[in-house]
Amino acid sequence: MLIFLIFFMFFCMACGLAVMMSYELRIKLMHYARLTIPSSKSRALQARQFAYRFRDAATPEDIQNQWHLQQWWVLIAGFLLCGSIVVFALTRSISPTKIEAEYLKEVDPQIYTLLHGEILTPPAEVDESLVQAAIVEATQLEQQSGSTIINANPIEGIETAANLYNSQLVDRKWDKINPRYKQRLLMVFKIMKERYGYDLVLLEGYRSPERQNLLSGNPNTTRARGYQSYHQFGLAADIAFQRNGKVVISERDPWAMHGYELYGEVAESVGLTWGGRWKSIKDFGHTEYRMPSLKKTKEMADKLIAEGQSRNAPLSAAAL
Repeated sequence: MLIFLIFFMFFCMACGLAVMMSYELRIKLMHYARLTIPSSKSRALQARQFAYRFRDAATPEDIQNQWHLQQWWVLIAGFLLCGSIVVFALTRSISPTKIEAEYLKEVDPQIYTLLHGEILTPPAEVDESLVQAAIVEATQLEQQSGSTIINANPIEGIETAANLYNSQLVDRKWDKINPRYKQRLLMVFKIMKERYGYDLVLLEGYRSPERQNLLSGNPNTTRARGYQSYHQFGLAADIAFQRNGKVVISERDPWAMHGYELYGEVAESVGLTWGGRWKSIKDFGHTEYRMPSLKKTKEMADKLIAEGQSRNAPLSAAAL
């Protein structure tokens, strides 16, 4: 009997949810209700009397002689309780961090193990005015040194003419960075802060193929064209440091240069490639995750970027 009641309650809840979600179904039910509701005054009176009895059955005075009606109150209360639990379970929002954790557990168990199941949250986006001020300061330091910049700054191409740097083309958000690289980079952020006292900021993550082609026009900046750089796949980023409320990007600053060296060591310890090790163009603020068997195509770039944006439809490991 109890099992029957449980199944009946769940059936009623399913019907109720269907009615709430379908306008057409509600109209049909209202039409059928008008046809089936008795129009007789005597039946209406009987229904009203039963409702009064049903209400009075809950009073302490009728606890003995109306016990059979009180069982219906218990059943209704249980139905409402179970229904509220089901509605809450169906309507509550799912934590994005949980989705990302399950995704990494499936496709990248290495970083999931390093994180011990903890999913790190990206910091706030850096203020654009602070970046612009850092660019001016870095340019002044280079002019004072009287030498040409050897390496590409944390944003590749920052040392070139101003027409190569357009802040409207730079993406400083984390949403297009693939979770496999993003969690490794956030782990580096955390270690640099806790172990060495360096606050890191994201200068550029995802980079469009159009901007990549623009930067590749200067061989001293980058030699990778569109879809040849890991930036287009959400697997690379350029960082800088924040000190006393200011962004510092120039390696001419001894404090910043020491930070870049520490940054490279920490990044390599979690499986990232550091641009400071490169032979031709050194890029101290750059790291990338060289995903095994990655096919550098537009289709693969779109898939990996979509993983970072939605995190609701992750690819299987076999698809890569």
